[in-house]
Amino acid sequence: MPEPPASTSWRLTLPHTTKAVPVARALIRNALADIKSTADSDTAELLTAELVSNAVEHTTGGGPIVLVVDLLPSGCQVEVHDGDPAPSGDLGGPKGPVPPDPLSEHGRGLLLVRALSAACGHRATDSGKAVWFVLPSEGESPDENETPDGRGTDGRGTTDGRGTTGTSGVAGTT
Repeated sequence: MPEPPASTSWRLTLPHTTKAVPVARALIRNALADIKSTADSDTAELLTAELVSNAVEHTTGGGPIVLVVDLLPSGCQVEVHDGDPAPSGDLGGPKGPVPPDPLSEHGRGLLLVRALSAACGHRATDSGKAVWFVLPSEGESPDENETPDGRGTDGRGTTDGRGTTGTSGVAGTT
């Protein structure tokens, strides 16, 4: 199998509507197929749809949502940017996720992101926040002490103070 390029990135501005979700799914599916990535495409589509859905449903304002897909030799990193600076649920931090009400139809999306990604979290941006996850290529094992930008963690799911929080490892911690 030919080696994928060192890094390939896609950036797409999406409308702040539910119509953004299938577009985001299609982008991640096509991006992974384009470079013949061995990252799990079904999982990437599911988690991307969860983050875009959350951005549409839970953020204030009608500003656009930006989807950023970075394909790396070791897997892929997906970020969803929105204009709301409020942190995104229970993705990061030392407490872990709060279990959803078993009778509720909502509240499981971020649990899926934590459980199925190698790493996930959120960080403040100049215009709001970015919520992200990382999926390794099949056969790759994530470095449990490294965030997607390579800075490492302090062991509690927070980075070295530059603004990213999250989790990495098997269950999804930074």
